[in-house]
Amino acid sequence: MARASMKAEKGEKGDGPKPASARRGIQSIEVGFRILDTIRHAGRPLPLKELADTCQMTVPNVHYYLVSFQKVGLVHQQVDTGYYGLGPYALRLGLAALEQFDVFTTARPAMSELAAITGQTVFLGVWGNKGPTIVYRVEGSRSRPLLELRVGSVLPLLSSALGRNFLAHLPPASTRDLVDQELSSLRKSGDEKQYTMRDVEAMRQEVLTHHMSRCRDALLPHFTSMSAPIFDMLGEMKAAITVMGPVGSLDDDLGSETAQLLIEKAQSISEVAGWTKTVTP
Repeated sequence: MARASMKAEKGEKGDGPKPASARRGIQSIEVGFRILDTIRHAGRPLPLKELADTCQMTVPNVHYYLVSFQKVGLVHQQVDTGYYGLGPYALRLGLAALEQFDVFTTARPAMSELAAITGQTVFLGVWGNKGPTIVYRVEGSRSRPLLELRVGSVLPLLSSALGRNFLAHLPPASTRDLVDQELSSLRKSGDEKQYTMRDVEAMRQEVLTHHMSRCRDALLPHFTSMSAPIFDMLGEMKAAITVMGPVGSLDDDLGSETAQLLIEKAQSISEVAGWTKTVTP
């Protein structure tokens, strides 16, 4: 029996690792974390009966779990009401997870998969001291050399998908100076692409509406790009992944499969950071 259990967990030699969904686990731990997650979603301490009803478990069964969780500090029972809320150790776990989260390490596998599927260039951008900055890049099978998009390149706010993403999600005070500088620079250069503050606000709203940004024939001629935000547990944008390719080669329709895949990859990274997707009616 022990050998069979070991096979189920690790697989026979040469079989390779089994997918997470096929691995055997400890059911009682999974049930226990369902109780903890119910308290987390409630956002407040809960009475035992309500907690049991929400988890669709008996009151005595839930109580057994709560007694053990109290002993290790995952759950705290209020003295005056008897309600159960998350305990001090749950807070320490959350803080430790935040400290260990690294957007660069977490994003790399998702970016490699996105580049492999689309065949286009995928890059990771963060908000640096000079604005939207590329910190990592993955080439696809159909990528063309883009010397303008090297690691360390700082992109404009108004004429790049990455920039428009930060424009929409950062507080206006964080982007105001750069917006003013770019508008002034465009006016002085006589560039045919002139933007007004009304255009800037329209950019913001489009990104927020579609949960991603798009920029075509702006940063580079005959190229298009789409960018999706990465959030932390507080819902603040920390980075973005962007896919870029020639117009006609990359489907940049905001409802396309490529766009949906980009959003899914960005959301999966956000979830590792503790972000919870909110559904608006």
